[in-house]
Amino acid sequence: MEIIRATKTSEQAGAYYVRIQAMARKHKIPLNVEFDEHDTPETKYIVVVDDYLPVATCRLYAIDDTSVMLGRIVVLPEYRGRKIGTLVVSEAEKWAKELGFVKAVVESRDNKTHFYETMNYVADYSRKIVGETFTCYRMEKML
Repeated sequence: MEIIRATKTSEQAGAYYVRIQAMARKHKIPLNVEFDEHDTPETKYIVVVDDYLPVATCRLYAIDDTSVMLGRIVVLPEYRGRKIGTLVVSEAEKWAKELGFVKAVVESRDNKTHFYETMNYVADYSRKIVGETFTCYRMEKML
């Protein structure tokens, strides 16, 4: 497995591929919902590649001068259970820290909060985020 900090269009296409396969296709999320105003040429992406196939991704962008949003964290179904999600989040946190951010934020689906808690994220369960596709909770971690 290779971890890529996607800076080229071809590498970013790998992130889009994973998201289409795992989210748009599986959950029937329309492309205009899956891809939003935070998907720009300047957005940073982590892509995990197995040989030639993109298998996992994470998107990161600044919320403010000190906080970064990690989102669209996806592992293809056939690659789940191999700690690849942990790998992709850890690499995104490392990159964010190198960029000068001190806090990482995720908006976790309600059935995935335990995954982030194992990585020392803390959830605010008093505030649900009810979106078009999932119910989420904001979770934070100091980097």
